[in-house]
Amino acid sequence: MKLEIRKVFTIVEEVRSESGIVAERPLRRVAAIAVVKNPYAGTHVEDLGEAVSASEELGNYLGEKAVKALEDTPESYGKGGIVGTNGEIDHAHMFLTTKFADGLRKAVGGGKAWITSAGKMGGPGTAIDVPLAFKDALFVRSHYDAMEIRIPDAPLPDEVVVIAVVANRGRLNFRLGGLSKEAAKGEDGLR
Repeated sequence: MKLEIRKVFTIVEEVRSESGIVAERPLRRVAAIAVVKNPYAGTHVEDLGEAVSASEELGNYLGEKAVKALEDTPESYGKGGIVGTNGEIDHAHMFLTTKFADGLRKAVGGGKAWITSAGKMGGPGTAIDVPLAFKDALFVRSHYDAMEIRIPDAPLPDEVVVIAVVANRGRLNFRLGGLSKEAAKGEDGLR
């Protein structure tokens, strides 16, 4: 299956200060986004495997695009999708499975942790918060974060907005304790 992409976006957000405290190293979040025609819009198909397989190329493309725009070493990642109203929620998630995730992992230089994700249904302009977590250990609380994504003219009823997000660090002014990035072993994806 060849995916039809209507448009591609890259959104770069740089947070330089919070609560009046200027960061020594700004937080950069980058989302690479593709608006894809939903091959199953308006129908119920039991086997979504063809689209899942096709998502591998999309994961490679969006992962590379996000990391390039980050202009730094990625420390956290996340993924998300918004399916248009002629689809089903699984039509968003079919693009976010392991096939897609492997491309994102490759782009960030590995990653032991499960990639956090979110999916929802909506029309043009629907917002989604794509969750982020440290790429090698989910228990690193400093990197629990999210990036809000909203595309004014997508998804149309027969489209899916597919999103890969990376960030260069954890939240600014983090002070809640727990496992630090430096103490994480990155062996099992948790600690």
